Amino acid sequence: MAALKTQPNDESVKQFLDAVENKQKREDSFQILEWMRHITGEEPQMWGDSIVGFGSYHYQYESGREGDWFLTGFSPRKQKFSLYIMSGFSRYEKLLDQLGKHKTGKSCLYIKRLSDIDSSVLQALIQESVDYMRSKYPAS
Repeated sequence: MAALKTQPNDESVKQFLDAVENKQKREDSFQILEWMRHITGEEPQMWGDSIVGFGSYHYQYESGREGDWFLTGFSPRKQKFSLYIMSGFSRYEKLLDQLGKHKTGKSCLYIKRLSDIDSSVLQALIQESVDYMRSKYPAS
């Protein structure tokens, strides 16, 4: 079985975020970093070359595939932020309705800038997702 390409590493999160070209995106990145650090109680770590992750959990599928992944994280992509809400979105419809301008994928929340959304709703969404993931995948 092939290993996941995106692995945690020792690259500097600060250097990565300092290199974000757009000033507003860089400032928003550091704000998201602080929210996720506070919510998870974990220090940020680079995963691959473009994801800032917090905490981790171990998963194993019925197929036998298993691995480790971060509880929550984000990436300041060129067009939009990708925020990783690992529990998915089906249980958070009410929060999403209150969030503001966004799109979702399977476990990715896409926003252009923090000024487009309600930051307290985003923090609640991250908190609920992290709580759910920790209940589903308790640390061993």
